[in-house]
Amino acid sequence: MKKIIYILLLLTSFNTYAINNPSSYDICVYGESAAGVITAIQSGRMGKKVVLISKNKHVGGLVTSGLTATDMNRNDVVGGLTREFYQRLYTYYLKPEVWVNQNRDEFFVKSLKRTYKGRNEERKMQWVYESKVAEKIMFEMLKEANVEVWFDERLKLKGGVKKSGKQLTGIELESGKVIQAKVFVDATYEGDLMAKSGVSYVVGREANDKYGETLNGYRINYEKGADLSKIDPYIIEGDQKAGLLPYIDKKAPSKQGAKDKKVQAYTYRMTLTDDPANRIKIGKPANYNALWYEVLLRQIKLNPSIELQKIITLTPMPNRKTDTNHLDFFGASYDYAEANYEQRKQIEQLHKDYALGMLWFLENDPRVPEHIRKELSDWGLPKDEFVDTDNFPNHIYVREARRMQGEYVMIEKNVTKEDRAAAENSIGLGSYALDCHYVSKVIDGEGKLRFEGTIFKPTTPYPISYYAITPKKKEVSNLLVPICLSSSHVAYSSIRMEPVYMVLGQSAAVAAVIAIDNNVAVQDINYNDLATKLEELNQIIKTK
Repeated sequence: MKKIIYILLLLTSFNTYAINNPSSYDICVYGESAAGVITAIQSGRMGKKVVLISKNKHVGGLVTSGLTATDMNRNDVVGGLTREFYQRLYTYYLKPEVWVNQNRDEFFVKSLKRTYKGRNEERKMQWVYESKVAEKIMFEMLKEANVEVWFDERLKLKGGVKKSGKQLTGIELESGKVIQAKVFVDATYEGDLMAKSGVSYVVGREANDKYGETLNGYRINYEKGADLSKIDPYIIEGDQKAGLLPYIDKKAPSKQGAKDKKVQAYTYRMTLTDDPANRIKIGKPANYNALWYEVLLRQIKLNPSIELQKIITLTPMPNRKTDTNHLDFFGASYDYAEANYEQRKQIEQLHKDYALGMLWFLENDPRVPEHIRKELSDWGLPKDEFVDTDNFPNHIYVREARRMQGEYVMIEKNVTKEDRAAAENSIGLGSYALDCHYVSKVIDGEGKLRFEGTIFKPTTPYPISYYAITPKKKEVSNLLVPICLSSSHVAYSSIRMEPVYMVLGQSAAVAAVIAIDNNVAVQDINYNDLATKLEELNQIIKTK
C-alpha cells in the first residue's frame, strides 16, 4: 500500500512540475501526419523552434502507413517540400541494392495502370514506394531541420487547451506535459486541437442548398456498379422477420441532398506481399463475422466470374508489395470524429477485424469462386513492414472527420471545372477528382438495397484559399488547420489527398512564421508577403 501511495505521489509531483514548467516553442505542430511532418520541417528550416507531437511511435500518417499508391494525378502542380519528399523517394529507388526481389524496370511496367506511371523522370519524382522507406526519409528530413519530436503523446481532451481571449497559450497532454507556443498547427486527421480550441466545425454532409451545391447530402447512387437492387438484404434471404444484414440502414432520409452526420467509409490501406520469403499468411480474426461479407457474397453469386481486382485493388508497390484498397467498412465510421480515445480504439479494432476478415473470407470461404480464392492465396502480410504493430498498418484511413468552418469555406463551385468560381489567396493547388467512397448501404423507398453517397467527378487544377486553413478570427487567432480545413463535404472529397495536405502544411508553416515575425494574428498576415515567400520556396500556387 505504501508503495502505491509513493508512486501516486511521484506521478502527482511530475504532473505538477510539468504544468508549472511548460516547454516553450515558436510553433507546435500537433499531429504526426505527413502534413504535420512537412509543416514542422518548413518551420525548422526557417529557423523557428518547433515541436512535432505524435500520438504513436511513428511519423507520416497514411503516407507511411499503407497509402503508398499516392493519389497524384498531376505531379506538375506539386511543388515545394512535397516535391522534394517525392524526389528523395525517386533517388532512393535508383539504387540497385534496394530492389531485393525484383528490378526497377520490371516494377514500373507493372505499376503503370493505377498510379499515373508512378514516377516522373523529368522532375525526378516517384510517388509509389514502401511505407518503411517513406518514414525513413521523413525522419531524415525532420532531423536535418532540427525538429523536436515527442512520441506517444496525446492532447488531454478535457481541459487540455489553454486560452487567453482568442489566443491559444498552451496545450496539456495526457502525460501531464504542457507546451506553450506562439502558433499552433492542428495537423491531425480528426481535428481534436481545433475542436477543443473553440473553433466552429461540422461533421457529416451539408444539405445541397447550404452552399448551392449539387453533389452534397444523402445521395442514393443508381449508376452501374452501385446497384444492389437485386440483392436480398435480409439475414435469411426472403425472410424479413430475420432482420436486415449488419450495417444496412433501414430508414433513408426523405429526399436526395438532405444533410446528415455521416462520413464516407474508412478502411486500412493494407500492404500485402506475394514474396514467400517475406510473407505471413493471414489468419481468421478472433472477431470474425461472416455476416459482414454477406452482401458481397450475394454480389459475387450474381457474377461468379468476377475478378478479384474488381472487388479489391492490389496496386503494385516496390519489392513485390501492394497498396490494397477497397476494404471499406460502410457505416462503421460515423462516430469516429467526435469519439474519445478509447472509443476510437474500439472503432479502429472493428475496422482491422473487418479488413483482415474480408481477406480471409475471400481466400477461405468455400462459397467464394475458386479462381478468387486461388489468386488471393498467394498474398500475405509483409514481415518487413509495420514490425511493431504485427505487420499491420499503424494508422486507420480517416477519409473525412471534422471540417472547420473558418474564414473561407471551400465549396463545390471552387473545385469543379464547370462554372468555376476560383478561390482567392491561393496557397496550393488541388487537382484530384471529386472522390467520395460509398457512405452507407440503405433500403430505398421501394424497399430495395442500394449503395449511397459516392462521388467521382474529374476536375482540373484549382486554387485553395489561405483563409480555408484559418479559423474565424473571433474564435482563435494563432491556430492553422491544413487537414481538417474549412470546406464543404463535396469540395473536401477532392482536397483530401495526401500531397495536397502536405502542400497546405508547408504553406501553413510559412504563414505561421510570418505571423510570429510580425506579431499579428494568422488571419492578419499580409497575403502578398505569404505568396512571395511560397513562390521563393517553389510552392505552386497558381494555375496555368
